[in-house]
Amino acid sequence: MQAEEVTGWVNEAIDASADAFHDLLMDASQLLVEEQRARNGSGLVRIEPQLVRSVAVIGDIHGDLESLVHILTQHEVLNADRIIFLGDYGDRGEASVEVYYVLVRLKLAAGRAERVLLLRGNHEGPPDLHFRPHELPYFFTEKYGAQGMDLYRAVKALWALLPFAVLMIGRYLMLHGGVPVGLASLDEIAYAHEAYPETSVLQELLWNDPLDGQGCCESFRGAGKLFGEDVTDAVLRLAGVKTLIRSHEPCEGVQVRQGGRILTLFSRTGAPYYNQRAAYLLLDESSIREPKDANELARMAHFIPTSSGRGSELNR
Repeated sequence: MQAEEVTGWVNEAIDASADAFHDLLMDASQLLVEEQRARNGSGLVRIEPQLVRSVAVIGDIHGDLESLVHILTQHEVLNADRIIFLGDYGDRGEASVEVYYVLVRLKLAAGRAERVLLLRGNHEGPPDLHFRPHELPYFFTEKYGAQGMDLYRAVKALWALLPFAVLMIGRYLMLHGGVPVGLASLDEIAYAHEAYPETSVLQELLWNDPLDGQGCCESFRGAGKLFGEDVTDAVLRLAGVKTLIRSHEPCEGVQVRQGGRILTLFSRTGAPYYNQRAAYLLLDESSIREPKDANELARMAHFIPTSSGRGSELNR
């Protein structure tokens, strides 16, 4: 893939007809079904570290097309062996429709073998786990009128096909929210969608936030839990990894939590968060060969220039 392709997708996204967008979503759905089948229905993607030399990891986008395009036009990102998005693609950004178009184009261009992974965030969760504001249906109908709701429903259908965790074996666990409390096996993560809502594992993967200290408590978000260092340690040991890489919480690009056990990554700027910095992560050969803690990973983060420093990639 080339940077020119990405800018071409942006131009397509602005002018794409509802029918053309719908066809893309159907193609993406078929690809995701095939990938899910190849994982035997698992929502946990396992990556053998010896098979990759570089991995790009991107946090929340929330309709920030400029940040997304900046990331995707970087040579190191486009040439990474894996590109992993940690969820939350739409809502809270007026370019949410265009963001979805570009991401679907990227996923299809990358082909099979899961080179591009779009994980579920809490904004791509089960329909009974409500979040607000949820402007995505409004953005679709604003652009496409009555056909917009058909496109919105097609996007929602994709959510159930997305994986929700990545295990880089012996190195890192990546997901949107946080680790579940009382986890007994990795299969509980892998098949959390099948056990939901009888168990809360899927909800916690998408909604949990870290807590400084021990133990756990109910989350202020109204879903999920706040989990302490002992919970994190138990899951990291169970997974056989050093560090949890997640998103979900606004921050100035990166934030280290729980003494270096957790890296939070946030890849968009602007309202309603008003953070001044956004970032993405490039795991190079050294950080894949030898796992790093969150402090070391934070120093490796690439920060995204603000709009005034990068110009507008969205020519509206």
